[in-house]
Amino acid sequence: MPPTTGEPAPDFEALLCNGETFRPVSLSNLLAGEAGCVLVFFGFTGSAIAENWWKRYDRAGWDEFAVPVLGISRDGPYAQNAFLRGISSPFRFVSDVDGAVAASYDLLTERRGMAGTHTARRAIFVLDSDRMVTHAWVADDWISPVPTEGIETATEALGN
Repeated sequence: MPPTTGEPAPDFEALLCNGETFRPVSLSNLLAGEAGCVLVFFGFTGSAIAENWWKRYDRAGWDEFAVPVLGISRDGPYAQNAFLRGISSPFRFVSDVDGAVAASYDLLTERRGMAGTHTARRAIFVLDSDRMVTHAWVADDWISPVPTEGIETATEALGN
């Protein structure tokens, strides 16, 4: 089961991409000095669906949260950086090439009709500075809208 509200989120180490460079980082180190963060798991960097959602998060002002918003997908760091530049995104992404991060959150799933391709299910976790989940949402499908109100409320509580 993916982590739920009140549970600790798994720590991980992966490549953090900012649109230009990438470097290895752990979730614990990312949270150092932060009130928390928002982890956004999604399927394919560069897809029309991903572009749509990330542009929506940008228009909704998620880059102005009191905590950083981090996208996580199985795409490599070069693809993620190209995507971030292509949509002029203010966010950073985590490159989970081997799927270990998605697996540790129990989100790794096979994509039907895609010859054994596994990606993370769409999910969003709001974490406090101790990696405790303060809000969790896991999608039932690949295209349903994200219920933003709960996520925004949870991030506001971290900033107070």
